[in-house]
Amino acid sequence: MSDNSPGVSITVLLPAGRLPLAVMKAAHELAEQYDFAIYCSLAQNMRLINVPPSAVEHVKKELAALGADFKGPGKFPLPRICIGKPHCNLGQVDTEQLSRTILDRFSGRQNNKARLKISIAGCPVGCSWSKNTDIAIMATRVGYTVFAGGKGGQVPRDGRRIKVRATLDEVLDIIETLVDLHHRKTKTKQRMYQLLDSPEFPFPAV
Repeated sequence: MSDNSPGVSITVLLPAGRLPLAVMKAAHELAEQYDFAIYCSLAQNMRLINVPPSAVEHVKKELAALGADFKGPGKFPLPRICIGKPHCNLGQVDTEQLSRTILDRFSGRQNNKARLKISIAGCPVGCSWSKNTDIAIMATRVGYTVFAGGKGGQVPRDGRRIKVRATLDEVLDIIETLVDLHHRKTKTKQRMYQLLDSPEFPFPAV
């Protein structure tokens, strides 16, 4: 590192876990220049670790010029996805396209509450930890299954199955309903499972 101050972490958001080659190349060059590390996170983002504080603005400026976006408060959560169709022979849908469709609808939302996570599974195997996520969309041969209220951590729990054989339009409407509920009922960092027993929770188990 180029100074004696503690390093800073910068998280670069990677929709659908895709890392543009130009961003990858620039991040590598900046890491060599400023002697920091790069971590590919479990949330499918790229985290730059131990960036010298004096270099943070330059690093972000260089990457932003290539289209990079950064983690920050209030942003709509990027869905964590499996590789999906056509890259997996079990995949029922193109998970990258589904992630893009969700983000196209919701990424303009402002002041989203923290701790909400979304995952997409291209088939019922659920490699993206779909049942352990606040909102999970699982593709099947007969439409989408939607779960709510899953979580990982020290006390993991499966989400409640709230919809089967859903169409894409129904999935988007369900996400909107759940995100609105989470925003309305949450004052601090809160997971969706804490809202399952609320009288206002709109979806019974199916």
